[in-house]
Amino acid sequence: MVLTSHDRLGTTGAKTGFWLEEYASPYYAFLDAGATVTVASPRGGKPPLDPASDTPAQQTEATLRFKEDPAAQAVLADTRILSGVDPAGYDAVFYPGGHGPLWDLAEDASSIALIEAMLKAGKPVAAVCHAPGVLRHVRTPSGRPVTYDRAVTGFSNSEEAAAGLTKVVPFLVEDMLKEQGGIYSNVPDWQPHVVTDGLLITGQNPASSAPAAKTLLLSLVPVPSFGY
Repeated sequence: MVLTSHDRLGTTGAKTGFWLEEYASPYYAFLDAGATVTVASPRGGKPPLDPASDTPAQQTEATLRFKEDPAAQAVLADTRILSGVDPAGYDAVFYPGGHGPLWDLAEDASSIALIEAMLKAGKPVAAVCHAPGVLRHVRTPSGRPVTYDRAVTGFSNSEEAAAGLTKVVPFLVEDMLKEQGGIYSNVPDWQPHVVTDGLLITGQNPASSAPAAKTLLLSLVPVPSFGY
């Protein structure tokens, strides 16, 4: 799992970071399925939590579980430095959202290289909410945007408008995906929506984090050959 290290919401003076639900739900989905989970971020150490994701109204079963889980908190407090992560050691990668990734992970050379290496090796990459923004500069071996002519989703323009941050973010996820040639789809604001196209799995919003994680897990289950 790759989290942002960026904590400033543009020039507003407000804080941002990763979205707690989008981390906690997938983290436990993977853990409960028996996966070994490594968490990394550009700067390593404890990544910034978006305070807006930690209000009483945003709590879920997974976030409450996280708050009572010292082991999980210890993992989050000591994330690995992303540049030191070897893609060969992992079966998949999952990017939780929050606004932070739009500033750092979308431009981070190590993140771009990680995604390109995973896809080239036939390993799935999942990103939810604002995290599909990390695909902005990812290219296929032929040099095309990785989202070109692929079905994708991500935080919609109407959801960003509802958040009141359309003029604050460095780019709009929906617009970027379309500009990169992606076949973008969305559902009504805040409803779960996950899209899979080959090795690429994208989720629209926080409600899509758990379904996206489950989709990623299913992609790792070997399909029986039935003798053929």
